[in-house]
Amino acid sequence: MFAKPFRVKSNTVIKGSDRRKLKADVSAAFPSLSADELSELVPNKEELNVVKIYAHKGDAVTLYVLHKNPLFFELEKQLYPTVYVLWRYPALLPTFRTWPPVLQKLIGGADLMLPGLVVPSNGLPDVKRGDCCAVTVVNNGAPVAVGTAAVSSAEMRSSGLKGRGVCVLHTYMDNLWAFGEKSGPPSVPDAGGEGQGVNGEECTAEDDEEEEEEEEGELKCVAEEQNPGETDQVCSGTQELSLTEQQEGKGEKGNEEKEENQDDQKKPQEIMDALLVQCFLHALKSKVKKSELPLLTSTFLRIHMFSCCPSGKQLDIKKSSYKKLSKFLQSMQQQHNLVRVKELTKGVESIVEVDWKNRELRFFKAPEETDEEAAPTQHGGEEETLYRPPEITTQYSVSARLEPLFLEANKSYVTINPTLCDCLLEKSEYQEVESLKWDDLFSRTMGRMQECCQVVFPGQKPIIKKGHIEPIDISVASRGSNKKVTIIKNLEVYQLDPAVVATALQHRVQASSVLQPNPGAKDKVLVLIQGNQIHQVGSLLLDHYQIPRRYIQGLDKALKGGKKK
Repeated sequence: MFAKPFRVKSNTVIKGSDRRKLKADVSAAFPSLSADELSELVPNKEELNVVKIYAHKGDAVTLYVLHKNPLFFELEKQLYPTVYVLWRYPALLPTFRTWPPVLQKLIGGADLMLPGLVVPSNGLPDVKRGDCCAVTVVNNGAPVAVGTAAVSSAEMRSSGLKGRGVCVLHTYMDNLWAFGEKSGPPSVPDAGGEGQGVNGEECTAEDDEEEEEEEEGELKCVAEEQNPGETDQVCSGTQELSLTEQQEGKGEKGNEEKEENQDDQKKPQEIMDALLVQCFLHALKSKVKKSELPLLTSTFLRIHMFSCCPSGKQLDIKKSSYKKLSKFLQSMQQQHNLVRVKELTKGVESIVEVDWKNRELRFFKAPEETDEEAAPTQHGGEEETLYRPPEITTQYSVSARLEPLFLEANKSYVTINPTLCDCLLEKSEYQEVESLKWDDLFSRTMGRMQECCQVVFPGQKPIIKKGHIEPIDISVASRGSNKKVTIIKNLEVYQLDPAVVATALQHRVQASSVLQPNPGAKDKVLVLIQGNQIHQVGSLLLDHYQIPRRYIQGLDKALKGGKKK
């Protein structure tokens, strides 16, 4: 019910009469609660809020919130506890146990099917159709879901544990849980630890390996009852990913000649498909964090997947069999059940959920080589060389007029001779100033000298340039109706190849770029790239090429992130 976001209609403080009524309703619905426990859940003096909401299907639900945590929700005049209450009182409801992988299906909105139950040694709890019950996972007695029994316990046993068992209303990690403090379930001893599996076999600590194998089987049974066609796609996709990993493992054990022969036999599309899956799994495992979700699909490709591409290879989705990022992510969602993609705004897709417990994601091993980006070639693509920024030192040249000044040196003061008087003093100071301190002497001297700079590139002779060194200029111009283009100038001053920089930016931002002559400047070229890309240009120059920030002009014009209105 709360798998999708709900809409809040009102949020008010509870009245005294409503508080007394709620206390009576809780006592009647859960008679096992003592008077002290009841007072803790519905205190007399602490602030208790009544929040009325509409679920995504239009159901009207009333929440009772204490200390920002929803404690109970009322649906069709029936009161249900949330997981926050059940974590404090785990024995409040009759409980059914299942395998941990099934929890992901329940969070996604599925009901608990009877083949996924783990039957304890003392048998199933005694419930009737429609009774409120809880769901726990093996090895932890803390409830993770709340729902109603689809059939009675007798009907469950008579059916041979087939069909629907619990109609799930609320789970850990759903939007009702997220309405509270978002805490995790506590560790509660599992009372039914030495129980029986679905087939009646005892499950003990010695059978841990068998339990792990059975978990996937039980999950498959639950999914088949829910949607057989979808399970076939998930299973087939998992087999494809497993087969890809096995082939990669065999290739690593073989020699280089066999690897080259295998690569030659594969079609370019198959090679690109395999590279896409590798970068996709690598990005999910090592780059994406839960706090970043929901994540724009374009950002995921540009920031995370491209950075996971091995050096010497280029990730180009147009050369794969998918052709488009949306089709690739749709395949990862439907066939492999790795992510859930949703269109939060019209025409813009985002990754809203990642199955971190997916078997293929857990067992994926990232390649040892983790170069974030291959160094661009500087000499016509003959050899890749790591770019190192020049060392720039500010210096002052000595003119012929000031040359005599540096021929004499005294201790703390300098006696003003005719040469110093002519070079440093104003006419009004000729008769008054007879000596100067060294600091004053130097400040006056440098004030009358021309500034120049020395540029030293690795392995080259120093270059002396008059005046200030020209900074790399980044600006944004308008083209046509509301179209922006980013312009980069003066890359040649720092011996950066504009064509190489344009290619690197094109791969980073996935936008077109072009080179144009710089008007009024000989042998200089402008780099134009579509959109306002100042942030990405600055990141490339500062982080990758290590150009000092003081030699880059226009970084303050980058778009500032903020909430969209």
